[in-house]
Amino acid sequence: MSKLSVAILLVVGVSAVYVAAQAPAGSMKITSPAISEGGMIPAKYSCDADKVNPPLVFSGVPATAKSLALIIDDPDVPKTMIPSGEFVHWIIWDIPPASKGLPEADPTAPTKGLNGTGKPGYIAMCPPDREHRYFFKLYALDQMLGSSAKITNKADVEAAMKGHIVGQAQLMARYPKKKG
Repeated sequence: MSKLSVAILLVVGVSAVYVAAQAPAGSMKITSPAISEGGMIPAKYSCDADKVNPPLVFSGVPATAKSLALIIDDPDVPKTMIPSGEFVHWIIWDIPPASKGLPEADPTAPTKGLNGTGKPGYIAMCPPDREHRYFFKLYALDQMLGSSAKITNKADVEAAMKGHIVGQAQLMARYPKKKG
């Protein structure tokens, strides 16, 4: 075998390993061992019990990602309570792309934006009127967003992410209003 043939095989082999290590487009996922897609959120993660964040698992993050962002929101709030009809439960950005997720009751989550109460951090699910849907949205970004004072809420994060999303995934689950 000639040196040229060996060189070509080496380049092809290295390229194949690199491509195999990258996640295929659209394969990014956000899951939870506690929550199934479309299923019910256990009370533990609500205002009816422990009020802690659920464990989340990230997979298939594109190799080009420099950071991850997470937004958890509820689009089913009565417009008489919040004109937009949306309540933000948690915003985190600049999560390392190698992260495999967030543990339950994670007090060490990276940069945190303001939730629907105007405070940083996780706020538990607590629908005021009926069963609501909760969307756990994970974004892979080609840059870090940083800790700029200009980024505080969901609109700010979405504006900062515009043009920088290289992958995204979503998990939707439900939680009912408890009687009483």
